[in-house]
Amino acid sequence: MTTRRALFALPLLASPAARAHEPAWPARPVRIVLAYPPGGSTDVLARALADRLSAAIPGGSFIVENRPGGAAVVGTQAVATAAPDGYTLSLGNNQTHAANAAMVRDLPYRPVEDFAAIGKLAEVHHALVVPANSPARTLAELAARGRNGGRLTYASSGVGSASHVIAESFVRREGLEATHVPYRGGAQAVTDTVGGVVEAFVSTWPQVVALVRDGRLRALGIGAPARLAELPEVPTFAEAGAPYMAVDAWFGLWAPARTPAPIIARLSEALPGILAEPAMAARLTGLGFTPAPLPAAAFAAFQQAEVERWKALVELTGIRLDG
Repeated sequence: MTTRRALFALPLLASPAARAHEPAWPARPVRIVLAYPPGGSTDVLARALADRLSAAIPGGSFIVENRPGGAAVVGTQAVATAAPDGYTLSLGNNQTHAANAAMVRDLPYRPVEDFAAIGKLAEVHHALVVPANSPARTLAELAARGRNGGRLTYASSGVGSASHVIAESFVRREGLEATHVPYRGGAQAVTDTVGGVVEAFVSTWPQVVALVRDGRLRALGIGAPARLAELPEVPTFAEAGAPYMAVDAWFGLWAPARTPAPIIARLSEALPGILAEPAMAARLTGLGFTPAPLPAAAFAAFQQAEVERWKALVELTGIRLDG
């Protein structure tokens, strides 16, 4: 029995030495892959986070790599199939890691099983905006333009995106005639809404808050629980008569499944402190984000619940990415 106990103890005795010989991480730059083009909300958040991670983790150099395409599938799949060595991360959102599970029957990655959740980062509200010279000054007036033979044009940041699903729920519930104009990301959709190429766009608040402040866009409703102190003239969707449009976007960080647990833990432990830094918090809130950190285990549970929520939303709107 003594011999057997000694044998079982060997791995435990050897483990500190074994860990001492593990290669240091990070020993080279870490890629944070985005499934979106530059300029959108996810890109803004990723670049702010990359800067702070590079400073917070000794030896760290975190760089952002934009890989848009395929309704955010291309970049997300690239992370799912990357080596689980801690050098490729996914900064994604409710679309990449929840909604696509409901909208794409043959999704080439599994949003939950193929990733290791690191932590939730932030949330943002969606807002419906129109050009500054739009005759519609309320959501009801915009709806009226889509009735009685009229036809609205509304932009989205891509087929199946949250902006598409929310806008389409407005169109269907209000019985409107409308033409959907999808873009590859939110930046160009914002530009064309400002220019009057399209009549409306459901955008994440960080993408449009500066333009609303400057008077180049008008916000007809926002998915916040109460009016924002910074722009109290913008009604909530509930006040505007469309509470079903109050669907927040959320953002998180993942690694490929089977990434070593110490790396996941190191990143997860760093996030709350970064998000709580006064300068970082001020920067994010100034851009329209609400810091909302969750550690790895809680974030994984949250994500699973969101997958189920988006299944219900997709059933309501009928939007699918594969027919």
